[in-house]
Amino acid sequence: MVLEAVMIVVDNSESSRNGDYTPTRFEAQCDAVNILFQNVIQGNPESSVGLMSMGGKGPEVLATLTVDQGKILEGLHRTKKNIRGSAHLATGIQVAHLALKHRQNKSQRARIVVFVCSPIEDIESDLVKLAKKMKKANTSVDFVLFGDIDEENQKKLTAFNEIVKGSGQGSHLEVIPPSSKLLSDQLLATPIFLGENAGQGGAGGGGSAAEEFEFGVDPSADPELALALRMSMEEEKARQERAARAEAEAAGQNTLETVKEDNESTPLLGKDGEPSGNKKDDDKMDTS
Repeated sequence: MVLEAVMIVVDNSESSRNGDYTPTRFEAQCDAVNILFQNVIQGNPESSVGLMSMGGKGPEVLATLTVDQGKILEGLHRTKKNIRGSAHLATGIQVAHLALKHRQNKSQRARIVVFVCSPIEDIESDLVKLAKKMKKANTSVDFVLFGDIDEENQKKLTAFNEIVKGSGQGSHLEVIPPSSKLLSDQLLATPIFLGENAGQGGAGGGGSAAEEFEFGVDPSADPELALALRMSMEEEKARQERAARAEAEAAGQNTLETVKEDNESTPLLGKDGEPSGNKKDDDKMDTS
């Protein structure tokens, strides 16, 4: 999996109180953030995730880049008591980019995931300029648009996405309408969670369609099973690598124990790891 540093931006504006997503728009974000954190860290233990909000008086960094999920949960809990005002999308992205710019591991791919559930007050031209800046900085930006999914919001985010995405990978826009399903469940089958291969294949072919999906499972049909199978495969691969390293180390130890010095007919070490040789001579007392 990709080594990345991810800043997640949640929308804690007044609109996040609405209950059209179970149980509320803000709680739906919290659930999705926790699953996204687990997905990033389990994908690569050297990746890291940070958290910030963009509502109220302005953006606030809630947790710097970390591998400790407790810090993310603490930040979400604090923000739950600070739901007010409107969202500051452009400023939030700029602050997130600044936090990623100061990441310790520069080999991590910079990525921002923004949850948007309120009207976007920034004008489109400003967002386009910001998108060009993110593209130049090689920072991918994913948007999860839910709640206020009107035409104006989609138009602005689509303009941003088309610029920052370019011809490269990353930077996705997912529009999630209200549903009986949890927001996190609907996101499991998207490229934001599963990468570039999410949802590919399956268009025609009948019985051979399943072969086009990883593990033969369509992520859009059963996202939880697809994610579980992927993680199981990665755990098995890691187990096999550990076993191979252990076997190589054991073989190297056995070779060392049987090395003989020049003109010696016996190895330096016996089978019990003790020095070999004539024990009777060692036991004799020096009577000279």
